[in-house]
Amino acid sequence: MSYGGIALFGILLMNIIEMGLPFSYSDPSVLGHDTGWNLWVWKMNELLFEGTMRGLFSMLFGAGVILLTSRLEKSGAGIKCADIYYRRTIWLLVFGIVHVWLLLWYGDILYPYAIFAFFLFPARNCLPRNLLVFALALLSAATFMHFSQYEDKQKVEIAGLEAQATQTAGETLTEEQSDALEAYEKAVLKKTPEDIAKAIETENGDYWSIVLSRTSKNRMFQTTFVYNMWVWDILSFMLIGMAFYSWRIFHGELSYRFYILFVVIGYGVGLSVNFIEMTQVVSSGFNPVIMAKTKITYDLGRLATTIGHIGLFMLFIKSGVLPFLQKGLAAVGRMALTNCIMHSIITGFLFLGFGFSLFGKLERYELYYIVLGIWIFQLILSPIWLSYFKYGPMEWLWRSLTYMKKQSFRIVK
Repeated sequence: MSYGGIALFGILLMNIIEMGLPFSYSDPSVLGHDTGWNLWVWKMNELLFEGTMRGLFSMLFGAGVILLTSRLEKSGAGIKCADIYYRRTIWLLVFGIVHVWLLLWYGDILYPYAIFAFFLFPARNCLPRNLLVFALALLSAATFMHFSQYEDKQKVEIAGLEAQATQTAGETLTEEQSDALEAYEKAVLKKTPEDIAKAIETENGDYWSIVLSRTSKNRMFQTTFVYNMWVWDILSFMLIGMAFYSWRIFHGELSYRFYILFVVIGYGVGLSVNFIEMTQVVSSGFNPVIMAKTKITYDLGRLATTIGHIGLFMLFIKSGVLPFLQKGLAAVGRMALTNCIMHSIITGFLFLGFGFSLFGKLERYELYYIVLGIWIFQLILSPIWLSYFKYGPMEWLWRSLTYMKKQSFRIVK
């Protein structure tokens, strides 16, 4: 299961930006990080990793649903299969709430994973092609939504620029023009130095002040964001993962030729789309309207690139090369929940005010020194831990709560 570790590490590549810098996840120009190495790492992320590692992780979660339920059903669990599955999902929901509100990571995916996992159990026996069709329908709906959002933002920009020109000419704005200018400044203009300084000051506060400052953002991520974005983004890839598992794509049993086709077709389409999007954004000077325009093809690019990643990772696993690395990645994947929580704890102490207060103080590319350090630490720690214990600590807790029985933990040698 090396690809579980790969996906988790890939997610950290993207999360580290939101964890360590204000207002910079999609737009490095906000902090002047649009030149040199800062621009280079943004380009690499946009080309290869934006949405794809999250997509792969969602696919693996969907595959895990079939793996778990099929094992329970084969063991004769009967109706207890649903009991175990939904209790497991409810506890994942609880972990997600704690992760967001107490461990201070509003970009948590445990909570939305649990929300959509409630819908996956009835779909576990669906034909793979039906799962794929429904997933593609969700992604198509997302494309129409992005197109509508682009048109709305374009209209806001046009009306705002007209109002701005009127104001510059010294004319009095009508109420409608004033509203248009306010909407333009809110939706299209970039954050001011004052906005940035305030965000950094807030993140440098004590633990409880940070908890309180994130209340509205946490609510947004666990309510409207779930249904405005995650339903298309996460649920679709979970369903694709279920289909891929049923077709045994994740088992490594298919031919080298099959996985090579995944690489060629996936990267051929995905990297081409991503490159076009990236070029448009950079040439526009990171114009928010152009950035909204590129979202129209976002899901096409990330789905195809994710398929390319799957092909490449499966070829890597089938080859057996670098066995020490494969072993380490597999261990990281087996402890995915523990390592995910560990990412938030480590970065919280590094970036926030109750720790080293590094939020907003590093260059974009410097954040990846931290990422590399965390990778190395977990690649070393995870295999060592699993040589003494059957599960990671969070996996053990989750399993014990799911089965309502304390699970054996240590490996008896």
